[in-house]
Amino acid sequence: MSAASAPAPVDVAIIGGGMVGASLAAALAGSRRRVLLVEGVSVDTAAQPSFDERTTALGNASRRIYEGLALWPELQGAAAAIRTIHVSDAGRFGFARLNAQEQGVEAFGYVIANRHLGRTLWQRLSSAANLTLRVPARLSALEIGAAGAALEVTTAGRCERFAAQLVVAADGAHSQVRAAAGIEAETLEYGQVAVVANVASDAPHSGVAYERFTPAGPLAVLPLSDGARAVIWACEPERARELLSLEERDYLAQLQAQFGWRAGRFVRAGRRNSYPLSLTRASATTGERTVLIGNAAQALHPVAGQGFNLGLRDAAMLAELLAADGDAGAGALLERFAAWRARDRAGVVAFTDGLIRLFGSRRAPLGVLRNLGLLLFDLTPPAKSALARVSGGFAGPAPRLARGLPLS
Repeated sequence: MSAASAPAPVDVAIIGGGMVGASLAAALAGSRRRVLLVEGVSVDTAAQPSFDERTTALGNASRRIYEGLALWPELQGAAAAIRTIHVSDAGRFGFARLNAQEQGVEAFGYVIANRHLGRTLWQRLSSAANLTLRVPARLSALEIGAAGAALEVTTAGRCERFAAQLVVAADGAHSQVRAAAGIEAETLEYGQVAVVANVASDAPHSGVAYERFTPAGPLAVLPLSDGARAVIWACEPERARELLSLEERDYLAQLQAQFGWRAGRFVRAGRRNSYPLSLTRASATTGERTVLIGNAAQALHPVAGQGFNLGLRDAAMLAELLAADGDAGAGALLERFAAWRARDRAGVVAFTDGLIRLFGSRRAPLGVLRNLGLLLFDLTPPAKSALARVSGGFAGPAPRLARGLPLS
């Protein structure tokens, strides 16, 4: 560390201003905590990886979190409600349907464009007096000790020093903070790439979300607020390269052949993008003066849309613990966070990884059992009710915001 000037003191330094990091900062905005937020890419540029063309399905617990932060009114108009979920296994007879009205809820969740969510979050952050924002900036040095953390942040060639009680790793699956804290992570490659695009069809989506399992990977077709549909097509890398290279009409024809006609005829497609799929899981979610949230703690396959919702619950629980006065990086606080989040984290990781393994198997006996299971599920109301509650968390205490309660 350089010794040019005295470091500026902050309670919490959040490294990573993507959707989870920005949500934590929004939850702490207006609190008594002094918060530093460092993000490497300007939030209003096409290069921002967190706020790109992809979409996110917000579960009802996530909706309640944003309601508690008074952000939902700004998000709701751009969010498409999921009122029906249709799950099927390509080439087989099994399928299952979930209807929100039958489960006593208005919707199972809401699909929103990442860019809109990011823009809304950062608009809130720009007006908070207790937040110090550094973007675009990079964490150029980090030392973590028992008494606190020393950081150097470089913005446009200018280096600043900060002293933080707590460092929050919200910097993604390849977390720099996680590495600096000495927390190991394991990565399981699924051998799949997601090809994403927004498409239009000649039939209204009527709030139906489809999850279709194919031998190469799941294919999700989700409703969008403008009447179009978001397509997340997981497939082998060579197949992904082929899909990205196709002319629009050929891509639509192949999508139609793979998905079928439940959504009508696909007539138009926007720009296609891709990203590799894997499971990255940190060995611990806390370390000395350090806490991991979102993809820094666990980066999941997008099947069933659980990854961001899990990360948002991380952020909401951490904000709840930080709402009280005292040392933001105290060992007891971090132990409580790790304990409260452990069961939810383990449940979601096992659920998403298990789906990929179950539906990715090409063994004939498993295929038959899968389809019988889907049919039985479709006929069993208690099973449907249990799955409908997944977005609230698998186990362990739910954050106050996720239960519709104030932060403190």
